Amino acid sequence: MKILVTGVGFIGNYVVENLLARGHQVTAFDRHAQLRNDVETFLGDIRDATAVSEAVSHHDGVIHLAGILGTAETVDNPLPSIETNIIGSLNVLQACRKYSKKAVNITVGNHWMLNSYAISKSTVEKLTFMFNKEHKTQTVTVRGLNAYGPRQKPKPVRKIIPNFIIPALKDEDLLVNGDGSQIMDMIYVTDIAEILVRALLNDHNTYDKIFEAGTGRATTVKEIAEEVIKQVGKGRIRFVRMRQGEEEHAVVLGDPTTLTSLGFDKFVSLEDGLRDTIAWYKENM
Repeated sequence: MKILVTGVGFIGNYVVENLLARGHQVTAFDRHAQLRNDVETFLGDIRDATAVSEAVSHHDGVIHLAGILGTAETVDNPLPSIETNIIGSLNVLQACRKYSKKAVNITVGNHWMLNSYAISKSTVEKLTFMFNKEHKTQTVTVRGLNAYGPRQKPKPVRKIIPNFIIPALKDEDLLVNGDGSQIMDMIYVTDIAEILVRALLNDHNTYDKIFEAGTGRATTVKEIAEEVIKQVGKGRIRFVRMRQGEEEHAVVLGDPTTLTSLGFDKFVSLEDGLRDTIAWYKENM
C-alpha cells in the first residue's frame, strides 16, 4: 500500500519506520522539506485544503498526525492550535470522503482538559464520528496517551520524560508540577506507532468507537520522576506550581481493552522503556 503520514515528528517518524518495515510505500506530508531520506516528501500545509486533497488522492490510506501540540503552551495563544488541529483535520476528513480513503486520526488522552490542544482534539473526535455516520467515511480515532521514548525533544513543548531524564543526567532538579499526584499513562513510542498502523491496516471495522492507546497502568508523576532518578542514579525532585491548562490530581488513563479488535496487548513496561530512553539520551544529549 501507499500510505500518507501527515506530521512526521516524534511519533510520526516511528510510524514511518513501522510502515517501511512492513514493506509499504510512505509519503511524509509536512511543511518541512525532505524530513527523511527513505521516503517521499509532499511539501504542504495541513491548513491548505487543496494541498491536502491532492496528497490524499494519490494514496491508499492516511495516518493523520499533523498538529500544534501543547497544554500550557497553547492557552495564551489558542488560534494556531484551532486553525491547524481543527481546520487541518477537517481538510483530511473532507479529502478522505471525496476519494473514499481509509484514515487514522490521533487525539489525546486528556481530552476533557481546558486547554486549546485538548479542546481542538476533542472537537475533531466529534467531527470524525459525524463524517463516519453521515458520509460513511472510514476514519479511525486513536487517543494517544503519554508517548515517550528515544528522540523525543524536551522543547518547545514540554514533555515529561526528556524533562526528567536530561536534568537527572546533569544531576539537577527534576521539576514536578503540583504535588506530583497526577496520574499519567505512559506508553512507549513503538507501541503507539504499532497501534496506529494496525488501526489503519487491520480489518477491524471499528469507526464508531475510540481506540485508547494506553497501557492502563496508573503511575503518578512523582513515581515517574523517582524511577528516572533511580535508574540514572542522581537528580532530585523539586515541586513547582501547576502549569496553565493542566489540573491538579488529574487522572489521564487509557483503557487497553479498547484495543482488543486490533490484537494488541503486549506493552513495553515503563521500567524497560525508561531504561532504553535513558540510554539514548546518555549517548545523544
